[in-house]
Amino acid sequence: MAFGRLERSTPPPPISDINVTPLIDVMLVLLVIFIVTAPLLASSLKLDLPQAEASGPSEPARFVALGLDAQGTLYLADRPAGREEVERALREAAAADAQTEVRLRADRAVPYGRVAELIDAAQQAGLTRIGFVTEPEAPR
Repeated sequence: MAFGRLERSTPPPPISDINVTPLIDVMLVLLVIFIVTAPLLASSLKLDLPQAEASGPSEPARFVALGLDAQGTLYLADRPAGREEVERALREAAAADAQTEVRLRADRAVPYGRVAELIDAAQQAGLTRIGFVTEPEAPR
C-alpha cells in the first residue's frame, strides 16, 4: 500500500458559468416588496380640496358656472339664483349641448351634502361633465 498524494495530471477547469441563484433570490424579494407596497401607494387619499395646482385649465366651448357660498346661497353665473332657476338653466344647457361643462365653485365651509345635491341636479338635467373650481396653492 502506497501512502501519498495522488497527483492529477491536469488541474480541474475553471467554472465559467454565472451563478444566477442569488440574482433570482434578489429579484423575487424585490417583486414581493413591490406587490406589498403598490396598493399602499395607490390608496393614499388627501382631502384638502379647496386648493389645487394644475398645469392649465381646460377650456371647453360651453360651460355653466354655479356657485355656493358659506350661507348656502346658490349663484348662477355670479348672480344669486333659486334652485328652480338653476335646474332650468342646467336643462337648457343640456338641451343645447350635452357636453356642456358645469363649473362648480363651493365655499370650503359648505357641507358636502349640498355640493352633492348640485351634482345630482346637473346629472338629472343630462350634464355629465362637472369641474370643481379651486384656488391655486399659495407659494411657499
